[in-house]
Amino acid sequence: MQKKRVTLADVARLAGLSTTAASMILTGRPDTRLSADAHAKVHAAAASLGYRPNVAARALRTDKSRSIAFISDYVATTRFASGLIRGALAAAEEAKHVMLVLETGGEPARETQAVEAALDRQVDGLIFAAMRAREVFVPDLPINVPTIMLNGTSARFPVSVLPDEYRGGRRAVELLRDAGITEGVALLGHNADSEAGLFRSETIARRFAGIRDAMIANGMRFVAELSCWNWEPAHGYDLTRKLLRTKRPKALLCLNDRLAFGAYQALGEAGITVPEDIALVSFDNDELASYLRPGLTTIGLPHEEMGRKAVELMLGGIGAAQLVEMPVIERGSLPRR
Repeated sequence: MQKKRVTLADVARLAGLSTTAASMILTGRPDTRLSADAHAKVHAAAASLGYRPNVAARALRTDKSRSIAFISDYVATTRFASGLIRGALAAAEEAKHVMLVLETGGEPARETQAVEAALDRQVDGLIFAAMRAREVFVPDLPINVPTIMLNGTSARFPVSVLPDEYRGGRRAVELLRDAGITEGVALLGHNADSEAGLFRSETIARRFAGIRDAMIANGMRFVAELSCWNWEPAHGYDLTRKLLRTKRPKALLCLNDRLAFGAYQALGEAGITVPEDIALVSFDNDELASYLRPGLTTIGLPHEEMGRKAVELMLGGIGAAQLVEMPVIERGSLPRR
């Protein structure tokens, strides 16, 4: 037989107070005008009985369920962007909110189901999160709760939390300059001419813009720009081998750590040492960046801070879109001055 749920009336009866008084104490009303002894009795009774508030009933009274839905494509099932969910969970827990996590695999039908499931549970807000920054599909449903885009954008919901890719792009170039490398730099992963008219994402476009503006501001030019659409280790390896057949750059600016990983392999095979012969700087601070030897200097994606910021915006009444600074993770792939 299912155990009978302990009610607020049970707590009040054991404490010897009215249900109203017990409710005021347990919900943390700041001015109950009740004695410290009454507060102690109610909390002791609640602990003794194993009382748990009826969240559904409270939601009906307050129009708040103290829950947030976190809907993502692959954030919960991949290590790369897991910081987004860690930061969001930590902020929700601190605010005494429950977070409903729904994974969709990026499939529109599952995204629609996820939104419907969240709204059926009367969540106080929706956070749409993307593993990699992109335009996020939002189902065409009547969504009447606050909605924030995390690591993504949407024309329908303009408030987003994104990494400050423009400033991150500038910092990568400035790291090379500060290391005394102002010429002989090759860009790995993008060529503006061959990719003209192609769109990766709004955030990556900002990264490109930051790099270009910093190169101009510091009087620098790339000696080569090698394009590939998928920024994976195999492509970093192939592009670096191709580059070394015709040029010997002083540095590689890689557009993510996975390209840099492939570049390390090609440089090692060619007997080229990092950073003595060729320096590297990259983006993302993927876990593998710390395993390379020497460690890879990279501009990190602030995933945990972004997740936390999304929840704080949600609970604070939304406000404006936020750009979160990308930290510089200095390791050994740049020469010291």
